[in-house]
This record gives sequence, C-alpha cells and structure tokens, in this order.
Amino acid sequence: MKLNELRDNAGARKERLRVGRGIGSGKGKTAGRGVKGQSSRTGVAINGFEGGQMPIYRRLPKRGFKNIFRREYAEVNLDRLQTAIESGKLDAGQTITGASLVAAGVIAHVKAGVRLLGRGVLTAKVTIEAAGATKGAIAAVEKAGGSVVLPAPAPAAEAGA
Repeated sequence: MKLNELRDNAGARKERLRVGRGIGSGKGKTAGRGVKGQSSRTGVAINGFEGGQMPIYRRLPKRGFKNIFRREYAEVNLDRLQTAIESGKLDAGQTITGASLVAAGVIAHVKAGVRLLGRGVLTAKVTIEAAGATKGAIAAVEKAGGSVVLPAPAPAAEAGA
C-alpha cells in the first residue's frame, strides 16, 4: 500500500441530501415535509400546542405543593460507611465529613449536608460530622464507640416578635 492509494472505506462518507431541488430528485416541492400547516414550517413545532384548543396541561387541575425552600440531603447508610472504611477509602481515625465522603467516592455531592441513616452495622469507632442523623444511626455509632456531631439547633423565634 502506498500513500496515494489511501482511501476511505466504501460508504464512510455520505453526501447530504439536498432537498427542495426539483421534482426529479425525489425530494423536491415539499422537501419531505408533507403539505401545509405548522409542522411543515421550520422552528414552529410548539410542544404541547393543540391548535388553539385549551391544552391538556391547562385543562387538568393542579394538585399538591412544591416547597421551593426544601433542603436536599446526601443520605449515607452505616453499611456504606463500613465498607468504605474496610476498603481503605475512609480513615476511621479522622473525623468523617461531607468533603471526605466525596473524596472517598461514597457520595457524589454534599448537597445541603449529609444525613446519616441506620441501615447496616458499623463496627469501626468513628467521629462523623453530619447535618442530620436518625436516632437508630446515632445509637449504632455510639454503640461502636464513636460519636455523631450534629449542628446546634437554630434558636426558636419568639412568639409575639
């Protein structure tokens, strides 16, 4: 094989179809778009538009409430912590924080904080800094000889102020 004999594989390069270039091309006149109306035009296929009729998403009643101030927590179970400690990804001697969990690959994002859940068994003595924890998770960590550090509760607003 010589440099001047190099070629693309057969069918590797395909020329684009030039539509609307005469009836003899097979894609002339309407250029494959059918006839008339919104869908034959460019850039106006409005999603959810029903030809002027009241669309279904406006006909149906709305239900429920979406709290825009809701806090999403990264949830971590005890068994996940234990496996990360056993595999050497987490150091049981150090305080476990959200940043150390992300670095170890236990969670992807800290979000609004880490919430500790009580599934599984924890045998390592660890100190965990979390935004929240279930009673069962706190009991399991303390049973293993560790502790859970939670943020101080916000002071309650005075009634009348």
